[in-house]
Amino acid sequence: MSAYRNGTQKKGIARLVASALIISVPLIAEPALATDTIEVVLDQAKVLQLPPNTSTVIVGNPIIADVTMLRRTNQMVLTGKGYGQTNMIALDAEGNAIGESVVKVSGSTHGLVVQRGMSRETYSCAPRCQPTVNLGDDNSYLGQASGQIRSRAAASAAR
Repeated sequence: MSAYRNGTQKKGIARLVASALIISVPLIAEPALATDTIEVVLDQAKVLQLPPNTSTVIVGNPIIADVTMLRRTNQMVLTGKGYGQTNMIALDAEGNAIGESVVKVSGSTHGLVVQRGMSRETYSCAPRCQPTVNLGDDNSYLGQASGQIRSRAAASAAR
């Protein structure tokens, strides 16, 4: 009986080792990429260093973040476009993934949000509170503030 148990135990151990190898194969077969988290504020930009030999950068959701690669340098500019989270993948010239990061875009903490029922208005308060345009603001407020911003930009461009 002892030989039966030992044989059964050996078969059980062999199955366990085989299962562990089968489970670990996909992890070894995939490229090992470190995933960093990069945080950026909505409507702000960050200059970041790219992995060496980066040829292309792909952003999972360009509504959340946008990337501009800087020529003749190994840097890029990452701009927060919308609230949320997306990913960014760096590829070499052959199309191999050489880096991946998670990008989290959040709102500024230097403002004042006025909520009136379902209507929302945002003000930038540095040092005085002035109307600003932000995602989630009421459409009429957004249109009015955007119109004033466009008028001011057009007036300064005319000079």
